[in-house]
Amino acid sequence: MNLQVIGCSHHQSNVAIREQLAFTEQQVPSFLKLFYDRFPESEAVLLSTCNRTEFYAAAQKPDLIPSQKEMIEFLATERGLSFSDVNGDLFAHSDRDAIEHLFSVAASLDSMVVGETQILSQVKRAYQLAVESNQTIPLTHQAFQSAIRVARRVSNETDIHSHRVSVPSIAICVLAKQIFERLDNKRILILGAGEMAEETLTYVRSEGGKDIWITNRTQSRAEELAGKFDGNVASWESLEEQLAKADLIVSTTGATEPVVTSAMFDRVEKARNQKPMFVLDLAIPRDIEAEIGDRLNVYLYTLDDLQKECEKNRKSRQSQYPKAVKIIGQETDQFFAELRRRSSGSTIAQLRQQADEAKNAELTRLMNRLEGLSDAHRAEIEQSFHRLVNKILHPPLESLRDDSVNESGSLLDALKKLFQLGD
Repeated sequence: MNLQVIGCSHHQSNVAIREQLAFTEQQVPSFLKLFYDRFPESEAVLLSTCNRTEFYAAAQKPDLIPSQKEMIEFLATERGLSFSDVNGDLFAHSDRDAIEHLFSVAASLDSMVVGETQILSQVKRAYQLAVESNQTIPLTHQAFQSAIRVARRVSNETDIHSHRVSVPSIAICVLAKQIFERLDNKRILILGAGEMAEETLTYVRSEGGKDIWITNRTQSRAEELAGKFDGNVASWESLEEQLAKADLIVSTTGATEPVVTSAMFDRVEKARNQKPMFVLDLAIPRDIEAEIGDRLNVYLYTLDDLQKECEKNRKSRQSQYPKAVKIIGQETDQFFAELRRRSSGSTIAQLRQQADEAKNAELTRLMNRLEGLSDAHRAEIEQSFHRLVNKILHPPLESLRDDSVNESGSLLDALKKLFQLGD
């Protein structure tokens, strides 16, 4: 398999880079279409979440897959950037390392909050969008279906997901409680009405939050979410008024530009009379302009600020981590063993076909020269040719089967070259 992944995540890229490389779900199909226009023999999947953007590409042959440099240039160009703008902030993995990385991501071992479950649904959705863009992606199909199965195995065989702690839970149950001793007497404003907003509200309610207001550009979605949590709906047009009244603000929209600008906050600040405000910006790209965090009595936290608390979470799950990593290693070995088995099976079939064609050609030539042979003699000659071919092929084919369990695949490659077999 020829598989590559390039991308950025919270591990090595700050929020400024991540938001420049982020994609909305609506932007993914056009990105994939442009990729296939340029690299029609490759396969691709784009995974973009609040903490990572990962671009996977695969191809049957090495010369058909874009290089890592080409992938970085393509991704950067589509985000209006240059190679030099992002190259130092991106990781790149190939083949086994790429598969191991994908399995770790799907199983949430690579997440900011180890054990969170949202990433698996995001991996599934990324694969679904890839299938909708190109129905024939057998290599990435095999990789992503395996990743989903591996994530389930990690969940079933370890406690890494037990008492799971997500980014919203840390934001509300840890950081918000550091600013406010209690939430039952605070006015809480949620910007956005997607999955992150819903999960955040679960923790707001568990911590006693009652005075909840939800605003979203699509009001029907805000009304639906408010109904689940006994909240109130505010029109998007009244955003400034709602900001002026709120104590705790959580922003989770999918906007591509800040929804709360510094200029807007100038007006909001005057109406607040220096009342303390706790702001959680859980969006990528960021919803709240960073300068607002410098204002008096404003406590602004972004996803990057959650990193420290999330690291504590990682350490608390450390006892389960080695077991999960071991599963990832086992599954990666199994994935490539299966690939080699399939590849060797195809090579064996080609070699047998090639030998049978040569055998049949020689038999035809011989039978045409030996006139008057009885049917019994003809059958005996054919059987002798068949046994001879099998005896000649048996040792190399047995060696090939044994070699298929090894990672090198050197014998398979040598056999293809010796007998001029295709992939």
